[in-house]
Amino acid sequence: MNNHTKERSMIEHPSRRNFLGFSSAALATAAFAGLTANAQEKTSTQKAEHDHSSSDPGQENKPLQAENPNSNTPPPTDHGELVPIWYSFNLVKKRVEEGGWTHEVTQTVLPSSKDIAGVNMRLTAGSYREMHWHTADEWAYVLYGNARVTVMNPDGTMFIGDVSEGDLWIFPAAYPHSIQGLGPDGTEFLLVFNQGNFSEDRTMLLSEWVAHTPPEVLAKNTGLDQSVFSKTPKAPLYIFPGSLPKSLEQDKAEIGGENVASKYQYTFHLKSMEPTKSGKGGEVRIVDSRNFPTSKHIAAALVTIRPGGMRELHWHPTASEWQFYIAGKGRMTVFSPVDNARTMDFNANDVGYVPSNAPHYMENTGDADLVLLETMPSEEFTDVSLNQWLRRVPSEMLKAHLNIDKEMAMKIPAEKLVVI
Repeated sequence: MNNHTKERSMIEHPSRRNFLGFSSAALATAAFAGLTANAQEKTSTQKAEHDHSSSDPGQENKPLQAENPNSNTPPPTDHGELVPIWYSFNLVKKRVEEGGWTHEVTQTVLPSSKDIAGVNMRLTAGSYREMHWHTADEWAYVLYGNARVTVMNPDGTMFIGDVSEGDLWIFPAAYPHSIQGLGPDGTEFLLVFNQGNFSEDRTMLLSEWVAHTPPEVLAKNTGLDQSVFSKTPKAPLYIFPGSLPKSLEQDKAEIGGENVASKYQYTFHLKSMEPTKSGKGGEVRIVDSRNFPTSKHIAAALVTIRPGGMRELHWHPTASEWQFYIAGKGRMTVFSPVDNARTMDFNANDVGYVPSNAPHYMENTGDADLVLLETMPSEEFTDVSLNQWLRRVPSEMLKAHLNIDKEMAMKIPAEKLVVI
């Protein structure tokens, strides 16, 4: 008996003795054969999902299932295990202060997201997120209302600007800054940090620093009388109420006008910019260091997908993707080696995560626009389109791989559509 025949016999009629004698190639073949033999066919799985096999006579959280049908009963194309790709701000505790609130989705609750964390914050009119700084870059998108932001450069020049819904700002790591809600009803915004383990509870707060510095040192440093610091806060302010500020022009003039004005722009009107790509399926607006030079470490796309449309099959070659769903309802399938795929449903206030290089799409499954932010810890926003790849290879190569002939291949879009 030759080796090939022997290995085949051992696969078809394994015993403990001959199993121990398998070659690695034979073991791989046996494993694949077992998977093939036991794998559910797509048609049988689909049938089972709609007959008595899928019944659950016990307890069910029907509202949760209704919001996550593809998680509870995934499409037959899902396979294996994948890192977590979904979480929701609705599941994390809010820190409520007089003047607003905050809550965060970080690596603690979404362990796969090692490069990006997000904070959702609300400030009422006049209220402050106190003067502070971080060890990470802060990128923000205004979801509601109006705010005034300040940031100081290391050379002492200052930027002061007002932002409204659809605008964004960037504060580089270690640059001191502040945020204040404006009228008529303050603001709500999403903060994105290029550290997965970032926490809003571990920021450098002005009030806390002063409270933990000896009064005589503060007096010597500032030239003020030591008694002044008996009136400063003894506990962190964090979020606290205040009066509405003067006009932007008055605030700028008060601190020194053009003599101390920053030469760098730290805010950007994202929602009002012309779409980077648009079509019947929706539109996308991309912001990165190419059109917002101060944003050197975080890039983003504001994506709007019409009912029935989808963000085309693609992947990001340089960074992972952290998503925030602003409105609508959709689903996403993420694929990663080896032969693993997971489909999840997403609603407003949810977070999605896609590992670097992992192919995926986002599809609108509702009857209103699906709006989301795609953010990544990168200087530039880059993606690779499956359609372009399929069209760019020789037709015989495509036929050999997917059995798609040249006539059919020519119907695949040749250019990157982003949203289809």
